[in-house]
Amino acid sequence: MLGSDLKKGSAEFLVLSLLEHERRHGYELNKLIESRSKGVLTFHIASLYPLLYRMEDRGWITGRWVEKAGERRRRFYSITTAGRHALDEMRDGWLEFAAAVAQVTGVRYG
Repeated sequence: MLGSDLKKGSAEFLVLSLLEHERRHGYELNKLIESRSKGVLTFHIASLYPLLYRMEDRGWITGRWVEKAGERRRRFYSITTAGRHALDEMRDGWLEFAAAVAQVTGVRYG
């Protein structure tokens, strides 16, 4: 029951986290977000690609077209140094935000 604003606000964080150790293409990113969140987080693929282009414009990721015999051409994305710094800041901010929400709501983890 996540609101669309909350999902939009965390989309960059999710994408950078998935690109931290491995380059991936857009469809794969979409499916990983859906499967790892057990269906709680879903994004329309049509909204994911504009997000990837914006992240590329910011210098957080780079995209490269890859063609393989017998397969359609895909654009694979990798995180950049600037993207790693942004990811670190997002993680710090998320921890601070989650701790503050837990303080107010009484939610406990673990």
